[in-house]
Amino acid sequence: MKIAMMGSGGVGGFFGGRLAHAGYDVSFIARGAHLSAMRERGILIENKEQGDILVPKVHATDDPGRIGKVDLVVVSVKLWDTESAARQIKPLIGPETGVVSLQNGVIKDDILRRELGDAAVMGGVAYVATYVSRPGVIHQTGTMQRIVVGEYDGRRSPRATFLHEALVRAGVNAELSDDVRRAIWEKFVFLVALSGATTTMRMPLGPIRGNPDTRAFLRELISETVAVGRAHGVALPEDYVEDRLAFADGLPADMTSSMHHDLERGNRLEVDWLSGGVVQLGAAKGIPTPANRAVCDILALHADGRKKD
Repeated sequence: MKIAMMGSGGVGGFFGGRLAHAGYDVSFIARGAHLSAMRERGILIENKEQGDILVPKVHATDDPGRIGKVDLVVVSVKLWDTESAARQIKPLIGPETGVVSLQNGVIKDDILRRELGDAAVMGGVAYVATYVSRPGVIHQTGTMQRIVVGEYDGRRSPRATFLHEALVRAGVNAELSDDVRRAIWEKFVFLVALSGATTTMRMPLGPIRGNPDTRAFLRELISETVAVGRAHGVALPEDYVEDRLAFADGLPADMTSSMHHDLERGNRLEVDWLSGGVVQLGAAKGIPTPANRAVCDILALHADGRKKD
C-alpha cells in the first residue's frame, strides 16, 4: 500500500520517516529548503535518548500530482493551510483512499469533508514533541510517539487496520479506536486550555496552575471545551474537567505550548482553530464560551503574526 505525507514538518516528517525506515512506500510532499534537503540527503530523525534514524533516500516532491493514486494520505500541515492542502491532494485520492489528519483541533476533518467527501476522511490524533531543526532534519524531544486512528463509523476497515499495523511495525505506539472522535476531543480539551492560557499570559504552565486566579481561568477553558464537546455528542467522562486539571498538575512546571512559541517568534497562530473552534462550535449549540472568546480577543492582534522583512 502507498502512503503520502501531505506536510513533512515535525509531525509528518517524523511519522513518515518512521514508516519509510520500516520499509513502507512513503512519498513526502514538502517545499523550499526542506524539500531540497530531503531530495539530496533523505530525512534524519534526531533523538538523543533513543538514537537517530536516517532514511538516506526518500521520494519527496512539491507536486502531489506526480505521485499518483495512493492508499492513504496523512495530512499534517498548519491548520490555516487545510483547505489548500485538501485541494492539492485530490489527484492522490481513489475510491478507497483514506485521508487522516494529524493536525490540531476538531474542525480540521469538517474542512476535509467539504473538499473530499465523507467517505475519504478517517480520524486521527497524534502525540509527539518534534520540530524541524534544520532542512531535512526532524528533532524529537523525549520518547513519546503515540497515534490513535480509526474510522468515524467505528468499523475496522482494511485501510485503518493497515495504517495501525504499519505504525506499530514502525515502532510507534499506535491504537486503532472504535470511537476516534472521542480520542480527538480528549486531546483537544487539554490543548485548547494549555495553548490558550500559556499564550495569553505569556507564561509556562507552572505559574499559571499555581496562582488561584489563573488556575481558575485554566479550569474554565477546560470546562467550556468539555461542555461544547458533550453538546456535540462526544462521550467525554463525567469527571473529565477535574481529570484534566489533575493531569496539568503532573506536568513539568516549564511546559508551554507550540502556540506560545509561535507568539514569541512572531509566527501566525492557530488560535482561530483552537479556542476559536470552541467558540464556533459552542455557538452552534447555544453553549456560552466566554473564556475561550477572551483568548481569541486577546490574541486577535497577534493571530496573523508579525510582518517579516
